Amino acid sequence: MERKQITRIVLIALFAALTAAGAFIKIPMVPVPVTLQTLFALLTAVALPPLMALLSMAAYLFIGAIGLPIFTTGGGLAAMLGPTGGFLIGMLPAVFAASLIMKAIPSKLRIAAIAASLAATAIIYFIGMPWLSVKMDIPLSAALASGFLPFIPGDTLKIIIAVIIAPVIRPRVQQLLEQ
Repeated sequence: MERKQITRIVLIALFAALTAAGAFIKIPMVPVPVTLQTLFALLTAVALPPLMALLSMAAYLFIGAIGLPIFTTGGGLAAMLGPTGGFLIGMLPAVFAASLIMKAIPSKLRIAAIAASLAATAIIYFIGMPWLSVKMDIPLSAALASGFLPFIPGDTLKIIIAVIIAPVIRPRVQQLLEQ
């Protein structure tokens, strides 16, 4: 296996592992805990090229789906398909779309990181909120009140962190990929 392939695999695994670690850094809330999973999903999107970002999230979800307890609610399909499953599944298209935004605006890294982070967060909620509503058998307005509104300050902070870190991490990752 050539060095570039190994570097790609290591980066994909690293960001999947960071996302898994983020699930353990949490503040319990009902029905959705506050975690750092989404911060690491944002960092995955701002750091990796689109396919690698997608593969990293897919690896994270696959490992959790087969039973490793790396989600906030444990592991296995039951955890993945539970009330917070829409947020997990939403990370797949979120990191892919956000990474595409980063690729589309390479010369304006901060602007790209802002747009990418906002888009990724919106996609995660766009998929997670209806899922939460259905799984909890509550109206969408109640899902928004319990699964969105309390998270706005924390998600704003996560976006700010991703925007600050993007200009540092993205060039380094690109340098590693070019070696």
